[in-house]
Amino acid sequence: MSESLSERYFALIDQIVDLTLQGKISSFERVYKILVEQVETGTGEILERCLNQRMETTKAQLDTKLKAARVLRALQTIEKQWLRWQEENQVNADISDAAQEILAVEPEDYFLAMVNAIDPNQDNALSIDQLNKLAASLKAAADKEVDPELAQDWQQLATGITEGLKSFTALEGDLVSWMYSSGSDFSGFGAEKPNPWSIWAQKVSSPLLKQLFQTLAQEQSAIGFAGAQSAIAFARVASNLELRAWVELAIVLQYLQQGLITWFDQQPYNSKFGKELSYSTFLSFAYIWCQLWQVFINSQPALADGCFLVMLQILRTFAQRPDFPLYSGVFASFSGEYLQDTLDYFDEPLKQVEGTEEKARILTLLGYSQRTIGAYDKAIIFHEEALEIAIQADDYPCEIANLNHLSRTNVNQKNYSGAINYSQRALIAARQVGDKLGEANALVNLGYAQVFAARQSDSMAIENYSEAIRYLEQGVELAKKQGDFQSQSFGYSSLGIAYVILEQFTAAIASLAKGAELAQYSRDVYLQGLSFSYLAEAHYSIEDRGAAIAYGSLGMYLLNQINSVEWRQVAGLLSILQGQVGQEEFNKILGQQRSPIIALIGVDGYDYVPKLLEEYKQG
Repeated sequence: MSESLSERYFALIDQIVDLTLQGKISSFERVYKILVEQVETGTGEILERCLNQRMETTKAQLDTKLKAARVLRALQTIEKQWLRWQEENQVNADISDAAQEILAVEPEDYFLAMVNAIDPNQDNALSIDQLNKLAASLKAAADKEVDPELAQDWQQLATGITEGLKSFTALEGDLVSWMYSSGSDFSGFGAEKPNPWSIWAQKVSSPLLKQLFQTLAQEQSAIGFAGAQSAIAFARVASNLELRAWVELAIVLQYLQQGLITWFDQQPYNSKFGKELSYSTFLSFAYIWCQLWQVFINSQPALADGCFLVMLQILRTFAQRPDFPLYSGVFASFSGEYLQDTLDYFDEPLKQVEGTEEKARILTLLGYSQRTIGAYDKAIIFHEEALEIAIQADDYPCEIANLNHLSRTNVNQKNYSGAINYSQRALIAARQVGDKLGEANALVNLGYAQVFAARQSDSMAIENYSEAIRYLEQGVELAKKQGDFQSQSFGYSSLGIAYVILEQFTAAIASLAKGAELAQYSRDVYLQGLSFSYLAEAHYSIEDRGAAIAYGSLGMYLLNQINSVEWRQVAGLLSILQGQVGQEEFNKILGQQRSPIIALIGVDGYDYVPKLLEEYKQG
């Protein structure tokens, strides 16, 4: 059999060469078509051997036969089109394998199998064209299936794919246009404009998609949406009557997420949009699937498994980014809230995942966010677990980041010796592996911890602070060289706080103002609020009450917005000021500072300041 095939393929190669030399083959497509028609599946190795023999023979004749060069070019054309044939047939084989894997599972696991098939983390993730081919393969299987129930299920899988792609096409034109529907500064994805969900809800016909988008547009939880659906359509999932809708939902959300992230990533120097919103998009879409998992974990475990897998896929993609935010964790989210509220929901599902590099990175973000809201014990648990996993995975940047975060959290807990120890470990490790960003943060953390340790000893001697200030200044300079705005903000803010403690208020004001500016640019609300709070303290110390009230109002409001317990500290300072100047004079000064305050937190923020002060007094 092999010998006859060899003869056939030698003859086929010679025929293509002769036709080429006669000018009867004028395009690569013609060669490709001949190969498709003549080469039998599974016999490619025989063709390759024949082609290689002909090419070696022809190369040996280049100096003796006039036509050899033309023959070799014809053979190279055959080789190129054969490689193309192999690639395309491999894709088709992969799609066929994917279809067979989906159809081989139990009917209740079809959604889970489909989610696994469209995982964007695969080495060869399916493109839109390949998804269409997968749908065609599933439909062909359904057409041949004699079991009517299986045929219906497989048809729903195929239809879910095609409808998902169709729905995304309808939404693609409005992927980012909603961002420009409001003249206000873009800061989140809440119920107020700009809002993608309400616009997207108008563009889709699927009841499931429409209802989900309408729910999110009103800042209502996906848990409530899914809970309501459980009593209606989702009760029929066991018979897969809603299978098509779930497949469509998975595909649409995946492509919306990918489209937004791609767009945000292309705006790195835009203070309004940028990488921080890419991070928010990852976590916001993961949050939606996490909520759906919570609803179905008891009532529809197979459906819950699919939702859980989508969530993990999103987190895995996020954690694998080279710019994963190891040193910042508070961003605006699609829910209109700040991210640490959203991240709380990932605590329980992450416990079910084994230690991986991706898990360590998400835990790092969880820990940072918990520290921001004052949950220091919980933050330490997250960072210690992340540190252990990172060490096992040889993820040095993640290991160093968690040492740095543990240092900062220990300062919050007034364990300054522990904070110094962690920052020193981070500094040594960062220098060993050349992690400049980790080194910059370690230098700042070391100086910061030493400042508080010196203050705890009740010493105001400048020599006790000189080494700490030197570390802080080195960290700021290194952060500047790295071009990382968040780390620069962290360094300047820390240096400013140290100067406040040293009662060097002019230097403190300059550093804190720079820290606040960079924090706003990097969209780190916590550092911005913290910098404003200490700016208020510095201006209060030099008896500039107008600036103290303005900065104090900004710091209090921003820290309260992210549920940071530190808002009460600056509220205490404002309350003292109010008592010193009297209610009427305080309101007058606050009114004089209205314009700069509104410029940063808007009219609603300005109006909320007196209410927060009252809440502080009552608390």
